[in-house]
Amino acid sequence: MPYLNIDEKLLKGDKRACARLITMLESNDKEAIEILKNLYKNTGKAYVIGVTGPPGAGKSTLTDKLVKELRKQDKKVGIIAIDPTSPFSGGAILGDRIRMNDLSLDKNIFIRSMGTRGSLGGMSRATWGAVKVLDIFGCDYIFIETVGVGQSEVDIVKTADTVLMVMVPNLGDDIQAIKAGIMEIADVFAINKSDLDGADKTELEVEMNLDLNEEMDFRPPVVKVSAAKNKDIDKLLEKIIEHRTYLEETNKLEEKRIRNNKTELLKMVEEDLMSLILDKAVKEDLLENLAREVTLREKDPYTAKEEILKLIVKSE
Repeated sequence: MPYLNIDEKLLKGDKRACARLITMLESNDKEAIEILKNLYKNTGKAYVIGVTGPPGAGKSTLTDKLVKELRKQDKKVGIIAIDPTSPFSGGAILGDRIRMNDLSLDKNIFIRSMGTRGSLGGMSRATWGAVKVLDIFGCDYIFIETVGVGQSEVDIVKTADTVLMVMVPNLGDDIQAIKAGIMEIADVFAINKSDLDGADKTELEVEMNLDLNEEMDFRPPVVKVSAAKNKDIDKLLEKIIEHRTYLEETNKLEEKRIRNNKTELLKMVEEDLMSLILDKAVKEDLLENLAREVTLREKDPYTAKEEILKLIVKSE
């Protein structure tokens, strides 16, 4: 059933319209895309913060406290919690939604859990759309919280203006993250659970790794916090705002957003081309037949690929 005047309601800050449009985007609804096309000129006001880090680092609790800090400044905030999706059932473990339940009662906070839908980048396909919807909805800040700290988390950089890396003491994954080069995506570091032994050691390790990169225009600050005890959250927010100021004053925010949009456009084209090819290839049993021929060495994979690509030309 079509939701009437969803665009007008969204512009007026209607929470239900916001939720409905995101749901429509998740199911790739054409009407939702048309609404976004018409309202796109109303985007660009929200500031996007990506929150990533190893499982168990306390990302949700920290996001929760940062949002409360921003609400003290009367800011309207959106939260997109990316949940792991079961590859078998497609159902997301929507735990973040439950953890942040007390925030959802505030009319100036919008929380949405989204499944990764098997997307390799750890980001839900509809996330880019959801960010735009929350921007139109009137959010000053939008938080995107990711699943873990795998290489796939690099995807978050494609949408966030500031990336916050949450680490905790005594977690082997932290060091793995440093080795895997995941650290390079962070603009601000938070060492959470700073009351635990090993917090100073973790801070030192991060600082030493930052010392290795001499070409930085902006050295990411490292802030020790305790989300559970609500300690030094204001200091962390201060550092996030400092990074925003730096980007705005050096014109790097626009550069970053141009880069992000380029990535998004390519990803959208790639997805559409893939579904176009797969739809036709599956319909005509072409993929199955070619795979069999390649296996039986009746055809090489390069020629097979060329045959699949011809489908695009045919469909034009």
